[in-house]
Amino acid sequence: MNRFKMQCNKFSGTITKELGVIKKRLVKEMIFGIQASKDVKLSNISRSLKEDIPLIKTEDRLSRNLASEDLSEQLNKEIMRLASGKIDDTMVIAIDPGDIMKPYAKEMEKLCNIYDGSSGRAARGYHLCQVTAANLAHDRIVPLYCEAYSSEDSTYPGRSEKIIEIVQKVKSNIGSNGTWAIDREGDDIDIIRGFTSEELDFVVRLKMNRYLHFAGNINRQVKAERIQHHVATPYKAHIYITKDGKEEFIHLQFGAVKVALPEYPDIWYTLVIVKGFGKHPMLLLTNKEVNLQNNKQLWQIVDIYLTRWKCDECYRYIKQSYNLEDIRVLSYNSIRNITVLVHCIAYFTSIYIGMSLKLKIMVQKIFILSKRFFGVPTFFNYAMADGIYELLKHSRKGIADFKSRIGPHHNQFQLSLFPD
Repeated sequence: MNRFKMQCNKFSGTITKELGVIKKRLVKEMIFGIQASKDVKLSNISRSLKEDIPLIKTEDRLSRNLASEDLSEQLNKEIMRLASGKIDDTMVIAIDPGDIMKPYAKEMEKLCNIYDGSSGRAARGYHLCQVTAANLAHDRIVPLYCEAYSSEDSTYPGRSEKIIEIVQKVKSNIGSNGTWAIDREGDDIDIIRGFTSEELDFVVRLKMNRYLHFAGNINRQVKAERIQHHVATPYKAHIYITKDGKEEFIHLQFGAVKVALPEYPDIWYTLVIVKGFGKHPMLLLTNKEVNLQNNKQLWQIVDIYLTRWKCDECYRYIKQSYNLEDIRVLSYNSIRNITVLVHCIAYFTSIYIGMSLKLKIMVQKIFILSKRFFGVPTFFNYAMADGIYELLKHSRKGIADFKSRIGPHHNQFQLSLFPD
């Protein structure tokens, strides 16, 4: 338990170097409290801090400090700084626009109209955009960026412009490494133009209602939903996917053709057509150099997009493990701050302690506490969240007065998992 608190202390200190004393304390307490309570409600976080003052005083302090200043820009920048050395050119960088639904909220600041993808209906809440990197082996996932925002904010530039702005922020911190992947929300000429102008490799899943020029002929145009009738899919693959907790064996056929978008008829991309996932084929547009007759190169494009699906787990993790959609604060700053703090926790559990060999023993103990009957899942952050919760619920004190055993000040210590 003390080792975990030491790591929590060290991590919060690392990402708050540029902040003042009050905000440093806020970040430390929130990162500890959210994990200790597995919740983002301030009342539960306050209880987990176990301070020797009335609970309402702790909650008021957290609420006041969360609302006073927007920390999302600074904390995202620090996470990207830590992650930048872990991103290489073989990795997939998945950008996932989503939402935080608040259907019953009335007084939350800058509530806006959103689209609920699960129900297919308009709703109220906040937009959410997360960027996550992963390797093609699916055993290394690196959270990079996460932001909650509102279309009612006076600085909101527009849907496509916001996504491009986030892409530019991430690129400025990690460089041009990797291949960007986005679902059908990326089938937008402004977003595709943004990737192109930033000289980034990308894979975008296309919508079925757009038109395409194909086979090198700008006079030949077809609707995307019918292009499968004009292009052969001679290559085959077989994969396992997990659906509703069960594994399914899927037979796939795929092929490719050169296409151009009507908006940019002079730029030719590769379109990979994949049959087998549903009634309609999956259409993947990429600007990567691909030999249309090389099935391994074509499958790599498919694999990149399937890796984006794995990155979706990180998105679900931050919403489910800590009840992000149950956020109960009124201030827009508070909403943005809590969102980025949960993102910091995702980095902390998956990379900061999760990938360190020196911390292997501590991580194994956390897994044991998670009480998983069938081992650790592929995306192990769920088990980490459960194990950390089980570990910290037995703590008699929070983290405010925690002091390292190897130094007089809790903000000044060295990592010592194996003391003499």
